[in-house]
Amino acid sequence: MKTARRASNVEVPSFLRQIVKETEKMVTFFFKGGPKETGCGEEDNSDEDDSMQSPYLDRPNLEKHVSEGGSQLGVNYAVASMQGWRAQMEDAHTCMPQLREELTDWAYYAVFDGHAGSGVAQYCSRNLLDYILATGGVKATEAPEQVKEGIREGFLGIDRHMHTLARHDDWDHSGSTAAAIIMSPRYIYFINCGDSRTLLCHGGKVVFYTEDHKPFNPREKERIQNAGGSVTLQRVNGSLAVSRALGDFDFKEVDWRPQTEQLVSPEPEVYELERTPGDEFLILACDGVWDAIGNEELCAFVRSRLQVCDDLREICTQVIDLCLYKGSLDNMSIIIVCFPGAPQLSQEALHQEAALEQLIDMKVEEIIRKSKDEYPDLLYVIKALAAEEMPGLPPGGGITSKRDCIIASYQKHIMTVKSQEAMDIEGSEEDSN
Repeated sequence: MKTARRASNVEVPSFLRQIVKETEKMVTFFFKGGPKETGCGEEDNSDEDDSMQSPYLDRPNLEKHVSEGGSQLGVNYAVASMQGWRAQMEDAHTCMPQLREELTDWAYYAVFDGHAGSGVAQYCSRNLLDYILATGGVKATEAPEQVKEGIREGFLGIDRHMHTLARHDDWDHSGSTAAAIIMSPRYIYFINCGDSRTLLCHGGKVVFYTEDHKPFNPREKERIQNAGGSVTLQRVNGSLAVSRALGDFDFKEVDWRPQTEQLVSPEPEVYELERTPGDEFLILACDGVWDAIGNEELCAFVRSRLQVCDDLREICTQVIDLCLYKGSLDNMSIIIVCFPGAPQLSQEALHQEAALEQLIDMKVEEIIRKSKDEYPDLLYVIKALAAEEMPGLPPGGGITSKRDCIIASYQKHIMTVKSQEAMDIEGSEEDSN
């Protein structure tokens, strides 16, 4: 079945790869509107001694891990993750489109964004659901308040257990946010602890999304201060950028305060929403995605891609690439869960996409031909394209989302110019002889 061009199909010759490497950061900064601004109290340390190990790589690790699946109930999912610019991959995820025993028509999906290591994220990806189910609150008879309390107790239970392990075993000092959904035939339970995020797209619009837990939020700040801490540089004690997380036990040592009233709380917020036929898809993603794109933008982009691509894994990777090109420097993980009401392939949308890529190809050729430089570089071409009014660009993605199409056109037309020059030189030599 025909789909839009996939990024993985673009073959780039060595001289173009070198151009891309040299201009990668400049292109990223360009699409973000200039170099990254430093926040209050932050300094540009690029000229300092490099002896301290950097949390970032010299170039991003672009290898993606993808998978897909579904259930007999017509709900399909795909997941993609990428290390990106980070020195280590600290994300983890869990996808269970069908639970066991009496809950075979229930599903569970979760993303875990680790920090200061991956131990807690990995442990939670393997065990959190078991702790939730062990509370007995999640039953086929389904009482929403009991389900929500079971989820809450499951989070507190696994955090207590990991805290015990941390005190007695060789356990790292990591922590992890968690964004998850548990889905029954009637309800979707949205679960959030930290700054990963989940949203629901219904009828073309975002109708629900979870709230990030940041230290500067008034309710979170009050709890931190009551536990004897402070919020400095928008971080807990000037260090941790999230106010709720699993793990992070260095921030949970105030013995005289309950588990949910520590500097960093493991308590999730849980909301239930009744399912309807107009539900299209769910998105669960870590903050590496949300740092680069907003809720409505991502909803619009995914909807547009569903109409031109029948591979949900490919759409997940396109989102990750888009966020990388928009300047995300973090690990990235995303799960897209599609309901029967999700947009389907559209012949009209496919024709519009083909017309857009043809227009981009013509524009690239024109820019190269009119350039004063013999071989204009890729950054020059992308800047010129971004400055033009171009109809039909993917909503939420813009020209950034067509970067691989631009590279393919650039490759083709630069090679044409080089071939023509070689032919002209050969003809001149023959004439002189």
